[in-house]
Amino acid sequence: MKRRVFLTLVIASLLVTTTASRAITTTPQQAARESVVSLPFELATRHIMLKVKVGDSPLSFVLDTGDKFAIINVERAKQMGLRLEGQVRVAGAGAETSTGAFVRDSNFTIPGLPGFSQPLNLALPLGGMASRLGQDFDGIIGSEFIKEFVVEVDYQAKVIKLHDRNKFVYSGPGQSIPVRVNSAGHPILEAEVTPIGSEPVKGKFVLDIGSGAGLALHSPFVTEHRLLHPNLKTIKALGVGGAGGKVNAQIGRVSELKIGNFKINAPLTMFVEDKAGALANRELLGNIGMQVASKFKLFLDYEHDRIIFEPNDDFAKPFDRAYAGIALQAEAPDYRTFRIDDILENSPASEVGLQKNDVITEVNGKPAVSLTLSSLNEMLERPVAHKLTIQRGERKLKITLTPRRLV
Repeated sequence: MKRRVFLTLVIASLLVTTTASRAITTTPQQAARESVVSLPFELATRHIMLKVKVGDSPLSFVLDTGDKFAIINVERAKQMGLRLEGQVRVAGAGAETSTGAFVRDSNFTIPGLPGFSQPLNLALPLGGMASRLGQDFDGIIGSEFIKEFVVEVDYQAKVIKLHDRNKFVYSGPGQSIPVRVNSAGHPILEAEVTPIGSEPVKGKFVLDIGSGAGLALHSPFVTEHRLLHPNLKTIKALGVGGAGGKVNAQIGRVSELKIGNFKINAPLTMFVEDKAGALANRELLGNIGMQVASKFKLFLDYEHDRIIFEPNDDFAKPFDRAYAGIALQAEAPDYRTFRIDDILENSPASEVGLQKNDVITEVNGKPAVSLTLSSLNEMLERPVAHKLTIQRGERKLKITLTPRRLV
C-alpha cells in the first residue's frame, strides 16, 4: 500500500490480519494442475488485478502476497446477497482498524482455470481503495490460493502462470531465496538494507506484491536506527493506505537493498512513521513491494519454502521517476474523473498553483476520459512538460506542469 507527494498512488500493503479465523478447505481439481495455466492480468496503479467469478458475477481481485485469505469487499458481498456472519476486527497498513464479517458458503472461481474453486473467507470494507486503483476493486486473494501452485509472476508479459507444485522443476538464471510463510500467510525472507551513510543491516522482510511501493521500512526500524536524520532528503508520502487507513511516512532512498546475490541500487523507500498497524511491526525490517518485485520474474513456490527471483530486462533500470506533487483519485462509476486529492508543498504542483479538488479534464490536448488512472500517473512520472486543462468550480484553467525528481 502515505500521504500524497507524488502522482503515483503508491498504495501500501493490502495485507490483513484477523483476530479470528476459520478452517479453510481448498479443493482445486487435478485437471487444473496437469499443465501450466496462463492467466493474463492488468496492472492498476502497480497492483495485479485478476478476473475472478463469484457465482455468475465477474469481479476483479488483487493478487497479494501480503494477504492470506480470500476477501471480498463487504458492499459487493451485500449487493450479491452473500451470507455474512459474525464480526471480525482487521488491521493492515495504517494505524486504524475496521470491522468485517465472515463469508459462509460462497466460493470464487477463475476463468481459464477449469475445475478450480476456493472459499471466500472474509468480507471487509475495501470499497474506498477503488478510487486509488482507478477501477472496481472487489477483493483480494493471497497465500491460500498461491500455495496450491507454483505461481510464476511475469510483470513484463502481464501474465501469471500456474505450475503443478509437485512437478515443477526450475531451470533458469534466477536464484532460489528461502522463505518462511508465517501464520498470516506472508512470505518472510532474509535481505540486507544499507541506509545512506550507514552500515548494512540484515533482517527479515515481507515480499509484498500487494504494495505498490518499492521498499517500505517499518517504523520501529526507522526510529531505532535514526534513519530520518536531517541530512536525508525526503518528501512527504501522499495517497498511501490500506486496510488500516492512511499510512504516515516520508519518501526517500537507501543506498542499497540486497536480496540473495541481487543488489538493487538506491531504491525509492518509504520511511514509515506510524505507531501502530502492520507497518509498525518490530519483528520485521520492512516490506519489499512491487517496484522492486517487478524487476524480476518471480516463482512463488511455497510448497518448497522458496521464491525464485529471476532478473528481467528492467532489473538494471534506475529508480529515476519524477514527481508532480499531487495525489489523484478516480471517481466512480467509470473512474474517468480525475480529482486532485492532495498537494505536496514545494513541489511542481504547488508552484503552478494546483489545488485540492481540481479536476484534470485534458492532458496534452487529449481528453482525460480517454486515459486510465494508471496511464495518467505514468505520464506524470516523466520529467517533461504536460499541458493540463483544469476544472476548478465553474472555471477552466490552462496549466503547464513539469514533474521533476524530488528525492
